[in-house]
Amino acid sequence: MNVLSLFDGMSCGRIALNRLGINVDNYFSSEINKNAIKIANKNHPQDEPNRLGNVIDVDGTKLPQIDLLIGGSPCTQFSF
Repeated sequence: MNVLSLFDGMSCGRIALNRLGINVDNYFSSEINKNAIKIANKNHPQDEPNRLGNVIDVDGTKLPQIDLLIGGSPCTQFSF
């Protein structure tokens, strides 16, 4: 399964899928918070090559067919 997680945070979508026992072939993610990315890379280093950066820059035509799209609400200044 190919997953695209927008506003990925620390890859909580990956954590949930793992806990459910769902096999993920490719986990693509969009996130700009450097601390969240650092945690995601530490916990899921296999996904690091598929970190896409800012959601505005994601080009869906360059991705394989996505089977599951996850989208969290982007954080605001209030979350800090």
